[in-house]
Amino acid sequence: MRIFEQLESQVRSYIRSFPVIFERSKGAYLYDEQGRAYIDFFAGAGTLNYGHNHPKIIEAMIAYLQNDGILHGLDKATSAKKAFLQTLSETILEPRHMDYKVQFTGPTGTNAIESALKLARMVKGRSNVIAFTNAFHGLTMGSMAVTGNAFYRDEAFVNRANVSFMPFDGYFGEEVDTSLYLRRFLEDGSSGVDLPAAIILETIQAEGGVNVARDEWLRSVEKICRDFDILLIVDEIQVGNGRTGRFFSFEESGIRPDIITLSKSIGGGLPLALVLLRPELDQWKPGEHTGTFRGNNLAFVAAKEALEYWSDSVLGEWVKHNSAILKEGLEALVQDFPEIGMSARGRGLIYGLEIPWSGMAKEVSANCFQKGLVIELAGASDTVLKFLPPLIIEEETLREGLGIIKEAIGEVLREREARMGEVFGDR
Repeated sequence: MRIFEQLESQVRSYIRSFPVIFERSKGAYLYDEQGRAYIDFFAGAGTLNYGHNHPKIIEAMIAYLQNDGILHGLDKATSAKKAFLQTLSETILEPRHMDYKVQFTGPTGTNAIESALKLARMVKGRSNVIAFTNAFHGLTMGSMAVTGNAFYRDEAFVNRANVSFMPFDGYFGEEVDTSLYLRRFLEDGSSGVDLPAAIILETIQAEGGVNVARDEWLRSVEKICRDFDILLIVDEIQVGNGRTGRFFSFEESGIRPDIITLSKSIGGGLPLALVLLRPELDQWKPGEHTGTFRGNNLAFVAAKEALEYWSDSVLGEWVKHNSAILKEGLEALVQDFPEIGMSARGRGLIYGLEIPWSGMAKEVSANCFQKGLVIELAGASDTVLKFLPPLIIEEETLREGLGIIKEAIGEVLREREARMGEVFGDR
């Protein structure tokens, strides 16, 4: 690992949590240079919904490369882009009766967020945007301004102007409907909150701690947007692309966002980001928002193959099947270790296990890695183990991973109890 310490910036992060050199990957597994296998409950932070090196995706990409397919095309028309757009329309948009234009941005999620914010402000002629507590939308300037975590909001570089934060669903407990709080602020001309161009939200705040918004809350926020002529932006970058069992995480609520941002798994494992926008909002002048790598043609090839999964209900049903196993397993863990006071929450194949004891979630994650499981943390204080396995994970592998989690929690708990005994003795 010395080469990384010598040459790579201090900003590197995941390498510190998982300090081995990974060499190859397949399905729901990573393998290091010594050939040791690791179950992947991280899936590239939600980029690998279809697993590592999916054979159909790899086959399509190899064929495209061997045929000298266009790799870099700016926003020119290419065969790969045409095939992707047709598949997106026929497989995702048309069956859901969704009428949206597609804007390709730079290849990461934060590029999509920047474009959505810029467009909303331009269309409405207003600068303010409302975001929510514990939100995470990216770390470029505009995206960071609508991100809540103080860790990322250093005074030296964050732009705090033109963003108002409101409490997300459940912020004050389930008994408080924070959408009423939001509505009151907008009704009161003396609240100090300017009428926004847009409200931006995640239906499930993944990085924020796997905070799940209720369907009725989402519908209430949508109604507020309609009542006050505000655009609704839904960030589907991590929790879309089938993560909750349906392609879009907001589908069950019945809401219709004005703007949707997609990245991560939309590219089938390769960099790709896009914005879906209602046709009447497509008010860009040609070239008004550009990017050298807008539209990754090799990712179009991978994405087309990945979208074929949604031509029927098989994958969605598989996610629901494994979701029930994951939920049951996490609820059992809560019961197995009542002294810790853990809680589980989530939907589909994104779940969080809240471990309230300071630093314990990090210790459990490290112990899991020693046992051959990759799992990361979430929440403002890293108190949540975030379960984000590939959607195609086998039931046996999922259960094996849950078993590792149980062993790790038990070992960390015993180690903590032993340390407490050493400190306090018989006192």
